[in-house]
Amino acid sequence: MLQQVFNTLINASIYALFAMGYALVFGVLDILNLAHGAIFMLGAFTAVQAVLGWHWPLVLAIPLGMVVGGAVGVVLDLVAVAPLQARGSGFLTPLISTIAAGIVFENISLGLFGPDAYSFPTSVFPQTPITIGGAVVQPVDLFVIGLTVCLMVGLTAMLRYSTLGKAIRAVAANRLAAQLLGINVARVVAITFFLASALGALAGIFYGLELQDSISFNMGGSVQLRGLAVIVVGGMDSIPGVMLGALALASSETIGITEIGSSYTDAIAFGLLFLILIVRPSGILGRRGSRVV
Repeated sequence: MLQQVFNTLINASIYALFAMGYALVFGVLDILNLAHGAIFMLGAFTAVQAVLGWHWPLVLAIPLGMVVGGAVGVVLDLVAVAPLQARGSGFLTPLISTIAAGIVFENISLGLFGPDAYSFPTSVFPQTPITIGGAVVQPVDLFVIGLTVCLMVGLTAMLRYSTLGKAIRAVAANRLAAQLLGINVARVVAITFFLASALGALAGIFYGLELQDSISFNMGGSVQLRGLAVIVVGGMDSIPGVMLGALALASSETIGITEIGSSYTDAIAFGLLFLILIVRPSGILGRRGSRVV
């Protein structure tokens, strides 16, 4: 039982990091960044290239992957989102442009790295298992879970108490009013895209650390829909809600695999989430009409 709890927490950590990137951008710009799955992939490819090709230690490869992912997010905003919003486009046009950008990123990665799947070498983390109760846990598992919790707590504190966090919340509430108050809206949007994309890139790196032969040009597709499900079910206005939504999705997947069979995993997971939305359309911890920032 405890072993399954740890397995659930690992999956929930990856889903929560990925979904927070969705929620941050949606909170500020009212759009879904559907290139987020490609940024998830680019972060993983950058880190694995740094480790395998340049022989960097993982402690440097992870920040590099996050910075590259964040930078790609900023470029995405400048090229595929901001020009369209400046022309008064509606919700659908930036949505389509981010889908197109994601396809471009995937094709570039396919050209650079080919169709093969890559893995981090096992030597990047100690391989001595740790026994906790009846569960056998690898050090990388504790690293993924612990760092995710720390980042979520830090992000909550930043949004609530820091000057930057207050500026992000002001832009999310009313961009025109924020601009009249002297807030540099373009700068806040760029920072938000950077933070959101860096979290998505980190989720991709964690995904690659947990699964062998999982880093490929199309790896973002497996998590894209799950990230959307998490923010809708958990509630877009609450970081704890995003984490709870990730736990709900990961738990339902674990139950499906252990109790019924892997063939029905997605049907059980999304069926349970559908039932949650029927009972509470605004999400588990969401407030109707509110968002994460």
